[in-house]
Amino acid sequence: MSQPLADLMRPEILDEMVGQAHLLGKNSLFRKVIESGSVPNMIFYGPPGTGKTTAARIIAKKTNKSLYHLNGTSASTEDIKKVISDINSLFSTNGILLYLDEIQYLNKKQQQSLLEFVESGEITLIASTTENPYFYIYPALLSRCTVFEFKAVTADEIKKAISRACEKLNIKIDEDALELLSVGSNGDVRKSLNNLEFLAKSLKKGKTISKKLVEELIDRANISYDRSEDKHFDNLSALMKSLRGSDPDAAIFYLAKMLEAGDLIAAARRLLCSASEDVGLAYPNIIPLVKSCVDTFATWPTRSEITVSKRCNINRHRSKEQCGMFSNRCCNGGC
Repeated sequence: MSQPLADLMRPEILDEMVGQAHLLGKNSLFRKVIESGSVPNMIFYGPPGTGKTTAARIIAKKTNKSLYHLNGTSASTEDIKKVISDINSLFSTNGILLYLDEIQYLNKKQQQSLLEFVESGEITLIASTTENPYFYIYPALLSRCTVFEFKAVTADEIKKAISRACEKLNIKIDEDALELLSVGSNGDVRKSLNNLEFLAKSLKKGKTISKKLVEELIDRANISYDRSEDKHFDNLSALMKSLRGSDPDAAIFYLAKMLEAGDLIAAARRLLCSASEDVGLAYPNIIPLVKSCVDTFATWPTRSEITVSKRCNINRHRSKEQCGMFSNRCCNGGC
């Protein structure tokens, strides 16, 4: 079985990693602590493909402790007990470093089983998660660790990873294709390399990856969204702030993002909520107008969603301009 390109290109040292300048910069506190060789208990969180696992592996190599690697999706209580049983054994005379990937999938009891040993320093824990650690990790364990956020990697940094991979594969890529591939990965380095690997397999010898070829693979925006977690509520908040800030372009952007992700019900609720709470007193007619728009794209989804909701948004913003005709007090209160 061939090794995936993303795994083949995994950095071996911190200087090879792209992105995370706030953590990996030469003079950053995080970098200084890691290079000291004294690794504390840490939790890494952030979106996929941002270097959490890679950083943990590199850090583990800098210590002289026995390394154990568990994944929360498959680890059982018995697996954790096996790690604990090796404490003070011949296999771990210098201590144990446990790298726990996807820790959010461990239940409360499994996380609690580590408390005593993390507290005493017999186990040094490095955990990673794609979810908010303050929601998914047991508070007592969280208090014994330092939390670091890994941010989505910028397109310019992703270009470096793609260019390095192209040299490894001995293939060429046009500049505009490189730009599209890096932007289309939405801050996920692993996704960009997976896409590059797919494109490379379709090339004939001596050919170059063109923008047209990339467009065939990335036929729609790679939207970063979830059903009921942080990204969902961040987008709702941005939509409401755009509406209340009288910025129709921003409101249409966030609304289109929700509809593209299939979050039709939440979009409808937010529009109705804004019409009732923000504009309704000054312009009561906006409420039945928004309701009719919602009913239209609820009964006639697909292509009508963006068109109807866009008109609904614009009408709602125009109604704010009419607030002064009805009540200055309402306008000053945030219509």
